[in-house]
This record gives sequence, structure tokens and C-alpha cells, in this order.
Amino acid sequence: MKFTILGSGTSTGVPMIGCACEVCSSKDPRDVRTRASLLIQSGARNILVDTSPDLRSQALRERISHIDAVLFTHSHADHVNGIDDMRGFYLQRREKIPCFADKKTLDILMLGFSYIFTERKGSGYKPLLEPHAITGPLDLSGLTVIPVPLTHGGVSSLGYRIGNFAYLTDCNKLPESSLPLLAGLDVLVIDGLRWNPHPTHFNIEAAVAAAAPLRPKRAILTHLSHDILYADEGKLPAGFEFAYDGMTFETQDPDLSV
Repeated sequence: MKFTILGSGTSTGVPMIGCACEVCSSKDPRDVRTRASLLIQSGARNILVDTSPDLRSQALRERISHIDAVLFTHSHADHVNGIDDMRGFYLQRREKIPCFADKKTLDILMLGFSYIFTERKGSGYKPLLEPHAITGPLDLSGLTVIPVPLTHGGVSSLGYRIGNFAYLTDCNKLPESSLPLLAGLDVLVIDGLRWNPHPTHFNIEAAVAAAAPLRPKRAILTHLSHDILYADEGKLPAGFEFAYDGMTFETQDPDLSV
């Protein structure tokens, strides 16, 4: 399987509008961060995690030709407001694309973006996505996706595990019940917003503390703010690194028999 970090940034993106700080003024392309999202490729299948407001530019940059399914982590704007850009993928096949989220997230999406899911009489707009509520592990054409419940301040979000890879964005706590789902990872991508503490996201220190007991072979911090200079990656403990837009890595495909 191949994974591409489509976006490694927090809700404002980096550079942040109106800011001229060291990170926002950086010439290092790894300090330019679109809103957080991920592409998972297994064989000919493309699975998208979240529809960030930067989805169109991300898809063009990575030359994504099609999407077979969408996984939503939660309903916050920086993870869903690019949902209309799924129209381009729909037009490739003119078939609704299945999307998956917990029921609360689906309810919010279907209320705020009703035209994406149901056709309004006389509108001429066809539904783009087919909603499916997550109640447990998913079988996406033989690929097993395990939802991982997370705490995101006063709300919840979902991480996802596929094979020996896990993606845990937008969280500030890993519930005890989720820890067994995260054993034996080759690669863990986890929220690491900034150096200073934050009420709804792991900061760097807390992300390292949460990830270290899981003993992943490789830990990548994402959802980075403009407080994080990529050149400071050397300050991280061994085995930890910063994500950047366009970053790719591969893991061995899991057994596709469920």
C-alpha cells in the first residue's frame, strides 16, 4: 500500500493569512501546509481520508484520477468543506462514491451539504456521495479498515487503521479501549499541532508521550501549525518526524481476505 499526505496543516493552513512569522515566510516548501488529509492506494483503489478545503489543489498536485471511497474523521470544517470538489471524481464515472463516517458526523454532513447526498427536485445536480454509518470494521473491496475512536477536546473523532498503518489526526487523547487497536504498527501518523499545549489537539510533547508506548517503527506528526518549522525536526526524539504535503511512504499490503 502507498500513502500520501495530501495535507499536513492545521485549520488555517500554512502560511496563515496575514501572518509574516518565520514559518509563514519560510522558503522551505515543507513549511507550506494545506489542510490535513490523506490518500491511501492499494492496487488500483484510491481511498481518501477527509475532504479538506484544499482538496482540488491537492488532487491536481498529486494527479489523482479517481476516488473509490471516502473516510471522514469528523465534521469540523477543515476536514469536510472541500466536499464539493468530489464532483470532479463523480464525473469520471457518474456513479455515487461511497463515504463512511460515524452517525453523528454523517448527520451533520447531510444537514449542511444535503445536495451532495440527495437530489433536489429540479436542481439538475446529481448526488455525489453515498453515505454509510460506521458501526465497526469496514470491508472496502477486501481491504479491512478498522475505525479507532479518539478524543478531540469535548468531541470525538475517528482514526483509521489499515494493516500496520494508522492515521490519528485531530485528537488530544487516545481512549484506553483504542490502544489494543494500535499495537504492532509500522507507521503511525498522529496529531502534533504545536510545541505549546492546546485544549483539543496533542502538542508535540503529548503526541510523543501518547505514541511512544505503542512502539511504532515510524511516527509522523501531522496537522501542524505555523508554530512548527520543518527545519526543527531534529528536536524530535528518534523515530519521530514531521509530515509535509506530498510526503509518501509504503507498507506491505495486508491480507485482503477478511
